Amino acid sequence: MADHHYLDNEEKSVVIVMTSGPSTPHRCATPFYIGSILASMDSDVHIFFTMEGVMLAKKGVAENLAAMKDGKTILEFIRDAKAAGVKLHLCKPAMPGYDLDVGDLIAEIDEVSNAGALADLILSSDKSMYF
Repeated sequence: MADHHYLDNEEKSVVIVMTSGPSTPHRCATPFYIGSILASMDSDVHIFFTMEGVMLAKKGVAENLAAMKDGKTILEFIRDAKAAGVKLHLCKPAMPGYDLDVGDLIAEIDEVSNAGALADLILSSDKSMYF
């Protein structure tokens, strides 16, 4: 393991599909933490919120949610990821099912995207992860 170097390959892009949300807070910090690490290693990282994950982008939700008791809020993890260079997408088709409008979203969201954008990200990325 000591001879293994993480950046010895050409794989530099990752998409993380975020389906976890407020009903599973213990699953909500790790994707942003991993995304931050990957971005700091010069990877092009996109996190795509869909299904219940879109609720993390609603104002008032992520700032009041933590993965662990007395831990950092999910919004703090989201902001760490943004500071590292992670691009955040929100699934437009999922918004009506969770009664979300564009005005309800946190400022950290870069793009409201359709399912075709997610498909493009998955097909064009070197790696994909799902939470």
